Parts: sequence; C-alpha cells; structure tokens
Amino acid sequence: MRISNNSVYENIKYNLELATQAMIEANNVVSSNKKINHLSDDPVGLANVLDLRASLADIAQIGRNIGTGQSWLSAGENALTQIEDLLAQTKTLTVEMSSATKTASQRQNAAATVDGYLRQVASLANTQVNGRYIFGGTVTNTQSFTFDNETTPTLMTYNGNNTAFAIRIGQNSDIEVGRDGADVFGTNWDDDNIFKTLIDLKNNLQTNNVGGVQSAMNMLDDNLNGVRTKIANTGSKILRLDVKQSIIDDMSINYTERKSKIEDADIAEAIMNLKAKELAYQAVLSSSSKVMDLSLVNYL
Repeated sequence: MRISNNSVYENIKYNLELATQAMIEANNVVSSNKKINHLSDDPVGLANVLDLRASLADIAQIGRNIGTGQSWLSAGENALTQIEDLLAQTKTLTVEMSSATKTASQRQNAAATVDGYLRQVASLANTQVNGRYIFGGTVTNTQSFTFDNETTPTLMTYNGNNTAFAIRIGQNSDIEVGRDGADVFGTNWDDDNIFKTLIDLKNNLQTNNVGGVQSAMNMLDDNLNGVRTKIANTGSKILRLDVKQSIIDDMSINYTERKSKIEDADIAEAIMNLKAKELAYQAVLSSSSKVMDLSLVNYL
C-alpha cells in the first residue's frame, strides 16, 4: 500500500507539534518552578492550591488584625499604666495635703500640681494609634475626651460610644482591643469619674477645703482599683493575641508546605525532563529530515 506524500507530511507535522508542545511545557515548569501552570496540568491539584491560597490569604489578614490589636493593646496598657502612676502620685499628695499642719498656700501649690496631673491624664485618655483614638469605643476618628473649658476645666465630656473597638482573630472570634472610655474613666455623672475626682480635688485644694481633700482619698482608691483591673484585663488580651499569633504562624507554615508539595517542581528533575524533551525534539527533527530528505525541516 502506497502512503501519499501528504500523509507523510501530516504525520511529521503532528509529531513535531507534539515534541514542540512537550518541550514548551517542560520549559514552563523550569522557568516558573511550578508543576501547575495551566488548569489542564492538574485540575484537582489546582483546585487544592486555590483553596490553600485562599486559606493563606485569610491567615495573612488575621495576622494583620493581630498586629493592629497588639499595637492598640500595647498603647492602651502603656497609657493605663501611666494613669495608674499619676493617680498614685495624686493619692500620695492628697494624703499629705489632708494633714492639719498644711497651710492654705501649700494647698494652693498642690492644686497646681493636681491640675498638671489632670491634664496628663486627659492627654493619655486621648491616646492614638496611627491617628485613631483607642479610648473612644468604635468612634476612633474623633477626640475621645474634651474639657468644657481648657483654661479652667470643670467638666470632661466623653465623645465616644459604649462599644469597644474589636478585631477579628478567627472565623467566629473577635477580641476587643480598644476601650469604651466611659467604662475606663467614668461618665460625667458617675461619682467615681476620674476626671471629676481630679477636678473636685483641685477645687478643694484651691479653696482650702480639708474635708473635701480627705474625701478625695477614697475616690482615688476606687479610681486606682478600676484602672488596675483594666490593666490586668489588657495583659490577658495581649497574651491571648500572642498565643493566636503563634497558632496562625504554625498554620501558615503548614498550608505553605502543603501548597508547595502540590504545585512546586523539583528543579533538578524539571531540568532533566527539559533536556530529555529537547533531545526528543531534535530526534524528531532529525528523523523527519531523513524521511523527507528536506533540509528545510531543520529550520522549523
């Protein structure tokens, strides 16, 4: 049976296309260092890779959330610790000024010191992280606390809300990293409002009201206990985030390794495979040239 030249040409063309495609695919594996470059390479493997990529993206977002939370909690802990120190200093000063041996002039001077403490506490109550207020609940773009009068304040107004700012650290898990300022410092009508305690103490010192100075000591004790509770609570949240960060770090490593096993190529093996495909391609060219006795095949 005689085979036509056209059939021979078509067969040679088909074999060359197969060899060329195999060489291109092998080259793609080497250049990308990936076994899966197209859906047709491994449909099931690609689906698994896409799922793992989505999981890694979710973990990365949680990691960013944790980083934000750690910054907020650290800033909050630092602010509360400084406030605790200021209240403790105020308490010491109050005990000293409640003594009958102190003069009106000394209490006037102490009033100026308390005014300084008051303004420092106010500044700390307006602590920001990356331009966002951490003691304003979810109202993070507005100054949390403002005096009614900056020169001679008689009242501190809370401008936030009663919902603490929270971050997502899991599919169904949030943690509060900001604070409801009213819960920390008290509302304007609370007797244990920190600002009211300091403002009243300053006024009693200025008017030489010893009874008022003495009554402030109990209020300061309440304020200190409240702040210390918040500090302890913040510390436990920092620990929780540290543990969560460790967990997602382990998950990220696990998912990355699983993804790598599916899609990453063994580069040494891939190079050997490419060389084999190149040799096969050259062999097809050579055999085709001999069969057809056409030198032009060498230039395909």
